[in-house]
Amino acid sequence: MIQEGDRILLGLSGGKDSLSLLHILYYFQQRAPVRFDLGAITVDPMAEDFDPSPMIPYLAELGVEYHYKREPIMDMAQKHMGKNSYCAFCSRIKRGVMYNTARKNRFNVIALAQHLDDLAESFLMSAFHGGKLKTMKAHYINDDGDLRIIRPLVYARERLTRDFCQNNHLPVIPDSCPACFSMPTQRQHMKELLAAEESQNRLLFKSLLSTIKPLMAEGLQKAASYRYE
Repeated sequence: MIQEGDRILLGLSGGKDSLSLLHILYYFQQRAPVRFDLGAITVDPMAEDFDPSPMIPYLAELGVEYHYKREPIMDMAQKHMGKNSYCAFCSRIKRGVMYNTARKNRFNVIALAQHLDDLAESFLMSAFHGGKLKTMKAHYINDDGDLRIIRPLVYARERLTRDFCQNNHLPVIPDSCPACFSMPTQRQHMKELLAAEESQNRLLFKSLLSTIKPLMAEGLQKAASYRYE
């Protein structure tokens, strides 16, 4: 996923998953034989009771290049969301801000912190509600062909990032998506469904990983051979 000379921009919400990935990439930057630059971006949706600004001094202390962008996504959603879910609308706006920031600052890779639980939930949502066999991709090139997107945690379980943050006393920002936490969502329903099934089948996620691996790998070969100029 990481090539010599890459400039990687991490999408940092302040939650346990993105904070874990921040420290993983930071660790490998110091020790990996592949030389790469690391930066991070937080898109603050300006939502009530959610303040990711403590990430500003935290990233400064680490010495990681940081871009903190405030966007009134909650207000924008009320005016322009239409029939889309809030999560889909918010994700689209945040992705646009990340892409623009990457291009302006010559980052060629976007790193996102979704893990295996996220991919399993997306797979079920797509099958149950979209009629498609689909999930998030592990490594691919965006539609414009100028950025690679990587998800280094696709084999990791959510409990691992939770334990990592707790054991290392990382400054997790609680409820990194307050609008979603305040109302039931399809994703939360899938999370609960998977938890109930796993309580009866300890090999559930091993089976799901085998099922979704081909879906995760879509675009992988092209992305792996891509060279940034």
